[in-house]
Amino acid sequence: MTMTVGKLLLLSLAMLLMAACGAVAGDPSDTVENYITAKVAADGDTIASLLCSNLESDLQRESISFASVEAQVENLACSRVGDTDTVSCDGQIVATYGTEDRVFELGTYNVVQEDGEWRWCGEVGAGE
Repeated sequence: MTMTVGKLLLLSLAMLLMAACGAVAGDPSDTVENYITAKVAADGDTIASLLCSNLESDLQRESISFASVEAQVENLACSRVGDTDTVSCDGQIVATYGTEDRVFELGTYNVVQEDGEWRWCGEVGAGE
């Protein structure tokens, strides 16, 4: 069976497009860990690069959440929940308000694929 150059080129292009559509860079748990770390550091540029397009209007709020307090992430460990678009994290954010520490337990977060990258897209159950 002989395949013409045109058919071979078309088949190669189709395979390349299928591979590109399914390819998403990195591990979504890394995205969530980077997002949490950037949020605690009030690193707006990093938050903007990791925030999904549906939550872009929340950038200011997300960027200043811990800007006026001393805060740190403790025992951060995130992992993707199976093949879903959710990431579950253990650990906490400890923020010091004056002389009082407040502990914010980490939870489960939505992630989405946009432009070949994973993006943080809110807490699971938030706004539902």
